[in-house]
Amino acid sequence: MNYVAPWWLPGGQLQTIWPAVHARRQRAALGATPLPYQRERWPTPDGDFIDLDWLYAPQAGTLLVMFHGLEGSSQSHYARAFADHARQQGLSFVVPHFRGCSGEINLAPRAYHSGDYLEIDWILQSLRQRHSGAILVVGVSLGGNALLRWAEEAGSQACHTVDAVASISAPVDLAASGQAIGRGLNRLVYTRMFLASMKPKARLKLAQHPGLFSAQALHGARDLYAFDNVFTAPLHGFKNTDDYWARASAKPHLASIRVPTLLVNALNDPFVPAHSLPHASHVGQNVTLWQPRHGGHVGFAQGRPPGHLRTLPERVVGWLQTQGPSHG
Repeated sequence: MNYVAPWWLPGGQLQTIWPAVHARRQRAALGATPLPYQRERWPTPDGDFIDLDWLYAPQAGTLLVMFHGLEGSSQSHYARAFADHARQQGLSFVVPHFRGCSGEINLAPRAYHSGDYLEIDWILQSLRQRHSGAILVVGVSLGGNALLRWAEEAGSQACHTVDAVASISAPVDLAASGQAIGRGLNRLVYTRMFLASMKPKARLKLAQHPGLFSAQALHGARDLYAFDNVFTAPLHGFKNTDDYWARASAKPHLASIRVPTLLVNALNDPFVPAHSLPHASHVGQNVTLWQPRHGGHVGFAQGRPPGHLRTLPERVVGWLQTQGPSHG
């Protein structure tokens, strides 16, 4: 991927922040209409629910699936960019929301996490049962790592479910990314932003299930390491944050992937350090690495000011489509 950032958007921080802050404003300025998502609610095997937002394309042979990032949704700037591209290409598009991310708190004493491959497996198996054509899957940031963990765990069986997968800006070494996001400007901007969303949801979860974790410890959590120690790790079967970050990281298992897979990571991503990214020696023949110097975290803006976000979906979906459908 020979991406080069535009001259007016220098550095990984600006390349990360601009799309997230300004994409919606740009759409409004251009008079764009809201995407006509259709929502479906699926009951989960454990008595909970997830919400999926769909853009159906008549007679589409290909379904593009997106797993969003931490506290993301079908309204995230990257999801909307991929949705626009899917519509232009005549593809059906769906965003399955991780639990608690669709605008309504889920019911079970759990949420979601970076290694949630069992949830992804259930979702993808369910999509395969209802769609006979090609299924192409994109995971973004947290969703990208979780998708890779699914591909790793599924092994050769993954090819019976999907045709190809791609991860974008995935923190494949969670400890390295956790340390990076907890320092300096990252702590002031991204950590505060995520905790401002995650803590209220955790309090709602505690109200649903009194005694699930310590409210005092949650109140004292000032970074993602502490939050994961109080909430994410124990609620999802991990001993603590260190155990969670180690077992959920995709990087150690990339060589076990048997389905065509693309990893896109900018080398200037503010909280996925370049030194933590895999090299060719870490992956097998089924994995392609795109590691451009520029792009930030799920940024990759292009064009003259104010720019556009079409480049990433065009190139990623284009790569996925070259892998060839294995289903009718």
